[in-house]
Amino acid sequence: MSVSNKWMAVIALSCVFQVGCVSKVPQQEEYSGYLPNYQGLEEQTTQSEQKVMRWVAPGFDPHAYSTVVFNGVELYPAPIPTARVNLKTLEDVQIMASDSVRNALVPAFKIVPNAQQAPVDSRTLILQAAITDISASNEGMHWYEAVPVAAIVGATQAATGHRDQTAELYLEADLIDAKTGLPVVKVVRKVFGETLNNASQPIVANDFKDAFKTLTSDMLALLSKQ
Repeated sequence: MSVSNKWMAVIALSCVFQVGCVSKVPQQEEYSGYLPNYQGLEEQTTQSEQKVMRWVAPGFDPHAYSTVVFNGVELYPAPIPTARVNLKTLEDVQIMASDSVRNALVPAFKIVPNAQQAPVDSRTLILQAAITDISASNEGMHWYEAVPVAAIVGATQAATGHRDQTAELYLEADLIDAKTGLPVVKVVRKVFGETLNNASQPIVANDFKDAFKTLTSDMLALLSKQ
C-alpha cells in the first residue's frame, strides 16, 4: 500500500470511529434547560441495562407517597416540525410517552391533575417531564468495518447520508415533594428507538414503541425498589 493510500485508510477509519462514537447518555451540552438544575446527576444503569443520567435524594422512599400530580409529558422547547419529524409524529410521541409514564405510576399511586385535587393528608409527588428532542444518529461501526477498505466504504456512507441510523428521543424529568417543593428524583435519558435505513427516512412514533415499554418497566423498578 502506498503512503497516500495508507493515509486515506487512516483518515477513513478516523471518520468512521468519530461518526460511530454515539454516547449512550445525554451530554451536558445536550441538556435543554427544562430542569431547574442538573446538579448531582450521575451515569447509572437501569434494570433494563440502559444508561441514564440520574440523581435520587438520599433516603427517598416512594412508598411514603400515595399521590402523584401528573398532566402528561410536555414538548420542550416549543416543537418545530420538520420534513423528517412532522407534527403528527411529535403529537403521537407525546401521547405514547405520557401513556408510558402513567402505566408506571398507576400500580402504586393515585394520579391527579393538580395538587389541590390530592386527597386530604396524602403525601404527594409532582412529576414534571418533557421530550426535549427527537432526532437520529449514525449507527456505530460494525466489526467488519475495521478493515481499511470496508472502513472507507463506511465513512463514505456516513458522509453521504446512506448509513443506517438509530432514532433517538431525549427525555428530562423530575419528581418533586409537593410539601417541601424540593426534588427527590431527577433523570435525563436518551431513549433509543428503531434502526432507520438512512438520514432521509422520516422518524415516526412507532419507532419508539418498544423503547417506551422499556421505559415503563424501568420506572416501575425505580419506584418499587427504593
